[in-house]
Amino acid sequence: MIHASAVVDPGAELQPDVHVGPFSVIGPGVVLGTGTRVGSHVVIEGPTRIGERNRIHSFSALGGAPQDKKYRGEASTLEIGNDNVIREYCTFNRGTEGGGMTTRVGDGNWIMAYVHIAHDCRVGDDNVMANATTLAGHVEVEDCVTFGAFTVVHQFCRIGRHAFSAMGAVILKDVPPFVTVAGNSASPRGLNTVGLRRRGFPTPVMQALKSAYKVVYKRGLTLESAVGQLSGPAAESAEVNRFRDFVRSSGRGIVR
Repeated sequence: MIHASAVVDPGAELQPDVHVGPFSVIGPGVVLGTGTRVGSHVVIEGPTRIGERNRIHSFSALGGAPQDKKYRGEASTLEIGNDNVIREYCTFNRGTEGGGMTTRVGDGNWIMAYVHIAHDCRVGDDNVMANATTLAGHVEVEDCVTFGAFTVVHQFCRIGRHAFSAMGAVILKDVPPFVTVAGNSASPRGLNTVGLRRRGFPTPVMQALKSAYKVVYKRGLTLESAVGQLSGPAAESAEVNRFRDFVRSSGRGIVR
């Protein structure tokens, strides 16, 4: 399962059915789970733990030291879950002491070419990152988010579940769940209605989210007043509650 030209350090742990392609380098402290396939010319540095059934395409570099001047060689880690597709030329860095020491990517993500995930990011499950999406350090991405090509996310931003960014968006603040953003700097452009329909959200939930969106973005209210109007009887669904709680807890402020 390991090509003769590949270099696998004796300190790496590979399950017996792992495939490693030509000229790839697997360093010490790397763990590759069952069914994972590594293409040609891939470099994986440790400590890095990669789960099961991942597909890592050519020329990706995973587990490199963080691009942070404060980093002094601490044994930080990169953790990648199961069933991810990581296309060509992707770069994922390990964590730093200031961010909990771990960069984490969940399960079932579709990550296209040239994507960069910086130190201490937390990426959830079932996200789509189109070509050249770039996450700066400490970014948090929930689940089922879609990033258009060349999206750039500023450090410490949070991206809520089912959000959508248009191609070339420059995100400088938090993006609430279910919201579409576009532009430089990114601004809200309505709900991610196409994505919500594709994922089977029922009409009453869609209507409740549209009403919640109008409260926050269309009525000229302060965020405090908007959050107040989305409490109590106005919270018509778990999704509205999630939307409201994200807005209320935002540390950087939301795109608006």
